This record gives sequence, structure tokens and C-alpha cells, in this order.
Amino acid sequence: MQSIKLCSHVGADGILRLEISVGITDKEMEVVGIYQQIEPSAPSKTPQGLGWSSGFFEQTYTSCQDAPIVIDYEGDFETREEVADGIY
Repeated sequence: MQSIKLCSHVGADGILRLEISVGITDKEMEVVGIYQQIEPSAPSKTPQGLGWSSGFFEQTYTSCQDAPIVIDYEGDFETREEVADGIY
């Protein structure tokens, strides 16, 4: 038994037409059909639709270009015990 997954379009007549080449000729075949309607994807939201003010990204993009953020000191980190290989 072979499984084939494909997407196809149902015409205005409501009929789904499938043409699938299976590489077998002159034989009886059993076909099982399962169908599911594909929901159209939701249109992508605009930055304003996500709560950002209009023009926010245009105004802030490259705002640190002339004065980049410099991290002088990252702090002291604790020393941890080494873990043996293979133990997670």
C-alpha cells in the first residue's frame, strides 16, 4: 500500500477531480479518499494591528547606529562544577 498526499482544487461544480500516476497498468486498485478543506491563512497583521504605533520601526531603526551600545563589563559569573560526558 502506498500513501500519496496532494492538494487539489474543487471546481465550481463541486467535483474534485484527481489524476494520479501510480506506475501500475491493467490492474484493479482499491482507493481510499480522505479530504479536508484547507482554511485560507489569515492575512498577516500590520505593526499597528499588533499594537505598535504608526511609524515606530521606521523611526527607531538604526537609532543606535551613530552611538552603538558598548558593554564594558559583563559581571562576575559563578564557577560551576563540570558535568561528566553522557549524563544529561
